[in-house]
Amino acid sequence: MNKSDLAASIADAVGLSKTQAKDTVDAVFDAITQSLASGQEVRLVGFGTFTTTRRAATKGRNPQTGAVINIPASTQPKFRAAKVLKSAVN
Repeated sequence: MNKSDLAASIADAVGLSKTQAKDTVDAVFDAITQSLASGQEVRLVGFGTFTTTRRAATKGRNPQTGAVINIPASTQPKFRAAKVLKSAVN
């Protein structure tokens, strides 16, 4: 399922137009993104928790040349599924 399919599914379930449902999906994703960017976690009870984790700078190798490269430190998004979601999938 992609974002368009998700919006269409929401539109059918709630009775919105596809445009309104797409705007709603975009707004939800934007809110999650902004919260993570500001360092907050997003906890959706029964679905899961979005958090960020910090990765330290490391050294790696270019597999083609063998040259050492520096991999900079970064902040990565992370999702941990809730027990209810895990049970529904299994």
